[in-house]
Amino acid sequence: MDVLQAIKERKSIRAFKPDQVPLDLLKKILDDAMRAPSWANTQPWEFAVVTGKKLKAIQDAFVKRGPSAMPGSQSEVPRPYVFPEPFASRIKKMQIKERRGRTSELSKEEMEKKMLINFTNYGATTCIYLLMDKSYYKQEKGINVWGMYDSGSAVQNIMLLAVNYGLGTIAQAMAVVYPDLIRQEIDIPQDKCLALGIAIGYPDWDNEVTKDFRDREPLDTMVKFYGF
Repeated sequence: MDVLQAIKERKSIRAFKPDQVPLDLLKKILDDAMRAPSWANTQPWEFAVVTGKKLKAIQDAFVKRGPSAMPGSQSEVPRPYVFPEPFASRIKKMQIKERRGRTSELSKEEMEKKMLINFTNYGATTCIYLLMDKSYYKQEKGINVWGMYDSGSAVQNIMLLAVNYGLGTIAQAMAVVYPDLIRQEIDIPQDKCLALGIAIGYPDWDNEVTKDFRDREPLDTMVKFYGF
C-alpha cells in the first residue's frame, strides 16, 4: 500500500474484532513508526504495549471508576479547557453526522454509555500507551510542546502503518484519564507522562459505526498560498 492510500483510508475505528494482533507485527509497526522526525533527533517518545489480562484489568478499573470521576481526573496532559469558534461548530457538525442527523444532545445516560465503550478501547485487544519523560515535557520555564509535537509524528506513523497491515486504530485521550489505574497494572514509572492511548486491532467492518468517515474542511478554508 502506498502512503497516499494509507492516508486516505485511515480513520478512527470505534468497533474492533476480538482477534489478537501478533506480537511480531506490533514490533514491526513500532520499529518502523519510530523513523519519525524529532527535534535534533531527541526521539522523546516511549511506548508501553498492553494486551490480555493486563489490558482487561485496566479497562475494568476504568469502567468501575466510571465517567462521573472525570472532573477530578489526573490526566497528565491537560485536556482543552474550551472550544472557541470555529472549533465548536466543527465538533457539533461531526456529532450530528454521527447521530444520523439527530440534532438534540445526548442524554446523560447515553453520554455515559458512550464513554464506557471508550473506556474499553472500543473492544480492541491491544492498547499502545504513548509515554514521555516528564523532565522533558514539563520544564522549569513551561511546557515543552515540541516533544509532544514530535511524538505525534510517531503516533501518526503507527496509525498509517496499521492501515497497511489491515489493522485499525483510534487515538484516545480517554484511555489515559486515570493514570493511577494504569500504573496499578503495569510498571510505568512516575517520572514518565502517560500522554495518550492508541487502541489497535482488527476493525469490525460489519459494525455500522465503522462505516463513517469524518469530513475535512476544504483546502481553501485551511490553506493560503503566497508568492505563487
